[in-house]
Amino acid sequence: MKIRKRLSMPGRICVATGALAFATQAFAATGGMRVTVTTEDGRPIMGAEVAVESRRGERRTAITAIDGGVLVERLETGLYRVAAARAQYVGVEAPTVRVVRDKTVPVAFVLRRDDELIEEIVVVANAIRGDAYGPASSSYVDRERLRTATGSGADVLRALDGLPGLLSTGDFASFTVRGRGPRDNLILVDGFPYDKVVHFDSSLGEREDIAGGGRYSIFAPNLIGGAEFSPGGWSAAYGGRNGSLLKLRVAEGNPSPSASLRLDLAGAEIVYDGPSPLVRDTAIIASARRFDFGRLFDTIGEGDIGNPVLTDVIVKTRTRVDADDALEFLLLHTPEDYQRNVSHVLQSENFEDRELVSSAQDSTLFGVTWTRLMGADGRWENRFYHRATEKSSSEGEAFPDSMPAVLPEDRVPVRERILALGERETEFGWRSDFFTGNRWGPLRAGVRVSRLDLDFSVRLAGDWIRYVFDRRDFRPDRARRFIVLNPEETDSAFALAKTSYAAFAEQVFELGGWDVRAGARYEHDGFAGAGYFSPRLSANRRLSPAVRVSATAGSFYQSPRFIERAADPSNFGLGSERVDHVSLGANWRLGERWTVLVEGYARRLDDLLIGRDSVTGMVGNAGEGTSHGVDIVVNRGFARGWSANAVYSYNDVTLDDNDGAGDYPADYNHQHMFSVGARWEISERWQVGARWKYATGRPRDEFVVHSDVLAGLGGPLRYSQEFVTDNTARWDDFHTLNVRVDYRRSLGPVDLVAFLDILNVYGAAETDELEFNPATGGVVGGDGEPIPLIGLRFEKNW
Repeated sequence: MKIRKRLSMPGRICVATGALAFATQAFAATGGMRVTVTTEDGRPIMGAEVAVESRRGERRTAITAIDGGVLVERLETGLYRVAAARAQYVGVEAPTVRVVRDKTVPVAFVLRRDDELIEEIVVVANAIRGDAYGPASSSYVDRERLRTATGSGADVLRALDGLPGLLSTGDFASFTVRGRGPRDNLILVDGFPYDKVVHFDSSLGEREDIAGGGRYSIFAPNLIGGAEFSPGGWSAAYGGRNGSLLKLRVAEGNPSPSASLRLDLAGAEIVYDGPSPLVRDTAIIASARRFDFGRLFDTIGEGDIGNPVLTDVIVKTRTRVDADDALEFLLLHTPEDYQRNVSHVLQSENFEDRELVSSAQDSTLFGVTWTRLMGADGRWENRFYHRATEKSSSEGEAFPDSMPAVLPEDRVPVRERILALGERETEFGWRSDFFTGNRWGPLRAGVRVSRLDLDFSVRLAGDWIRYVFDRRDFRPDRARRFIVLNPEETDSAFALAKTSYAAFAEQVFELGGWDVRAGARYEHDGFAGAGYFSPRLSANRRLSPAVRVSATAGSFYQSPRFIERAADPSNFGLGSERVDHVSLGANWRLGERWTVLVEGYARRLDDLLIGRDSVTGMVGNAGEGTSHGVDIVVNRGFARGWSANAVYSYNDVTLDDNDGAGDYPADYNHQHMFSVGARWEISERWQVGARWKYATGRPRDEFVVHSDVLAGLGGPLRYSQEFVTDNTARWDDFHTLNVRVDYRRSLGPVDLVAFLDILNVYGAAETDELEFNPATGGVVGGDGEPIPLIGLRFEKNW
């Protein structure tokens, strides 16, 4: 599929009932914020001091009421620093909370109780740390940073630049972490597993499309209240993928109602955010958008790309049932459709791209979360969900047995739906987590149960010659310089229903200046019929109020993708890949605004999936490897109108397929990565940002081009491309500059919010894409050009 590029930690919201006496001024355009302060187990903290400071240095303070809440009204619109502190707790601040006209913005703080040493520390909400007991590299990104991130456009998964070990090139709405691929990342949405967070994640097509991981996120940044990220060494509560952990928290409804309309060159999005008009004590956020990129591509003269259409409907509600119980409902409905037909082929340059594609996917997640406070310090969370995905895709080609020529559309020779894939997944699941404290420290335990009903199929409508192949692909006659897919080797079906489960427990031992978290996880994969035991260990030591060191160790398993199991009957029993991970890191706080992270890590990779044959689809758990590296992150928190971030990452991943060919670097081993960015709020209306990214070119296979490969077979002139090595070469280095301008102003009763995000400002050439044309034998690299992304939103608050 060729779709080209074109801390406030989450806590419960409590309504303030008492409190608040701020001296205020009458501003022409004012809003407010409701600040809630709770403990780690969700209980309100009375008597915490809340400080609100404007960008001009004007500061106000107030004390939280019995419900842990305080209401701050009549604040001039703009960005504020908000902090919360109380004796015997770690102080927390959010450096960038935006107040907009006529809107009450929710701010939720979670304070952690600790000893006298840690009382002197203020944890910055979107600074390096996310998991208080996890690795030094655990990070939290708040809503304001997500929605104004340079290079993100209107896509939350493009807004994560600047996190340790993470690289996003901008081609796809996906990312790689520490040499692992885009599909190795564990992504949870409000604690629910949902691996369809990107649109147009190809199962068929060219190499880069299948490996890329999807083009467009289902979330606009404004819908995500915060993102917690860890590149390794995370809690025993999480498993299934072993590359990185990303927890997305869908924003909760505002205390005051708000509605917005966002216009894009490809479509529109409408959002309601505020109290429910139907249910008491309920907040709701609801979004619906539809983008038709086909019309956009036709407008900009890129009609050969095809016609991708996506629709996203997202609804979340939160209800405070009583003082101890809360309910959340989440609905994600994210259908998509992509068509590339003969008319698109005829618009490609010299008819080079002859691929015909049809793909339709319908995905839905419905989840319910019940949270109950128990006893003096207990909390029990239960999540029940139903997830369903149905996808059908097919691939064919135009001019299969002739040279491309200028012909009317209805006379172009075609073979449609040569290869067809069917993918259906239905899952019912329950995820339960219990939190409490004891004499040693916090204790967490939980279970995961899911029932998966799968039906995957691969069907080939007759023999099909493929002119791009790997030297190891099956060929009955090795002298032939092409491969032939045939129904006998290709057709496969995988229809099973199995129950998988997991259980975990972990205890934090608070020993003076040490926090040691010891845990274990057991997972049973119903499809593999195997169980896996994962020990996890992390330790944090506070050397001073400004210095913290951490170490982690553990085993992490990754189950095969279902489409890999479905590719061949011999793959049904594939086992999980294993990573044994250790890390050592430290955080420094330099002055009031600067933080530095340094973390080194090493990994042992076992039971890796290797050897997928393009003809037979066979895969095995024969691979192994090693990985090591270091991440260095420097953050300058937002103050006096600006913030900055710089990241350097070194990574070396070496794999061995145990086939006698020796070891080789992994596909996403960029080795050296550097990124630097800054953001300036020039005024209340204008904000600008820039980010420059560089990465060593990732490994690639060497290839040779064979000519007239059908000679003697009666076919047309055709060339083929054979990949003959394992990542012995590298693509050119990647580098790009992105610049963004955000603008906000009042237009009568509505607010206008606009951005211009220019990707690849100086037009750097694409570095890891070569297109092969079997009709001419040409191999063409992608041209680089600036890509302007424009967004316009009209917002009404009342």
